[in-house]
Amino acid sequence: MSFESLGLSHNIIKSVRKLGFLKPFLIQEQTVPVILSGKDLMGIAQTGSGKTACFVMPILDKLQNEEVKKDRNIQVLVLAPTRELVIQIDEVFRAFTDNLKREIRTMAVYGGVSINPQMKGMFGVEVLVATPGRLLDLIDNKALSISQISHLVIDEADKMFQLGFEEEMNRLFSMMPATKQTVLFSATLNDKVEEIKSRLTIDPVVVEIKQNEVDLDKITQIAYHVTAETKGPFLRYLIKEQDIKQALVFASSSRSADHLAEKLKKNNIPATAVHGKKSQGSRSGNLQDFKEGETRILVATDLIGRGIHIESLEVVINYELPRSPLDYVHRIGRTGRANESGTAITLVTDDDLPHFRVIQKKMGKRIEMKRTDGINLHGY
Repeated sequence: MSFESLGLSHNIIKSVRKLGFLKPFLIQEQTVPVILSGKDLMGIAQTGSGKTACFVMPILDKLQNEEVKKDRNIQVLVLAPTRELVIQIDEVFRAFTDNLKREIRTMAVYGGVSINPQMKGMFGVEVLVATPGRLLDLIDNKALSISQISHLVIDEADKMFQLGFEEEMNRLFSMMPATKQTVLFSATLNDKVEEIKSRLTIDPVVVEIKQNEVDLDKITQIAYHVTAETKGPFLRYLIKEQDIKQALVFASSSRSADHLAEKLKKNNIPATAVHGKKSQGSRSGNLQDFKEGETRILVATDLIGRGIHIESLEVVINYELPRSPLDYVHRIGRTGRANESGTAITLVTDDDLPHFRVIQKKMGKRIEMKRTDGINLHGY
């Protein structure tokens, strides 16, 4: 199935191509047409399954045809439980806005930072991605209104109540209009999610995608303990000394990906970066060169990495750790496919150690940690 067959407009398809996505994920195939039709939806899918684009694409597609409203009434509200997820969702919205019929302002708001810039920047925002607590703070300060929203999205709905947001969610629900499209995404369909459906008085179309388990037994996982200063030189040493023919390297940001690719090239290692800030032609070309073996190292961010499907990729390298353990599994799942073995290498600094322990605990596997302090990195 193609993205065109989902009913998306040419404007959205252009962004899809620019991001380098070749075909929709299963969850996207089954949910995008439902959201485009205006029906309420409950999507059950694991993190890393492509679910954020499920609601981003059709909502922006519909919003671009609506009249611009320059006020403090939000049109689309996306609620998520953590600052990290809010930032990630907002990045996906921004990645899909380049080719729309008109400009659509999106904004991410969360606690732990000054509220004043968020209050000042709220005028004219149409898509707001927020944590419940900070959203209520902004509403209490008259910075915005959610009384006229046309679309409500609750991402990771199963976690919203586990993390103690129940009272805040009840307040927010009471401020929303009765008529709106509601989209819920969850990793599991538990009692609390059923309760949310009842409280919102919706009878959504339910789409459940069973998790495609990554066969961890087919992936050899190795971690190397490095310092922040030796991480780059050690990566170059590793690629050369182990004669790694081709590898997908994950970085945490577009800037980091570009910097890393440039450093590799300066050290005579053919490398290129793909991320949301690259042009469509550049991204598609770089991705194709890697798939055809023309490029030795492809440095990618998580957003773009989800669209990379290569059946016989031998090595994945985590230059920087992902935000969640599930994202880690999704990353290393790029290798060890089609009944072939693969290798996942992770570079870990002292600052990374607590998070890396959490990843191993969630995954149920202990990863061998190798020291690197005795390696001569001069010249790398």
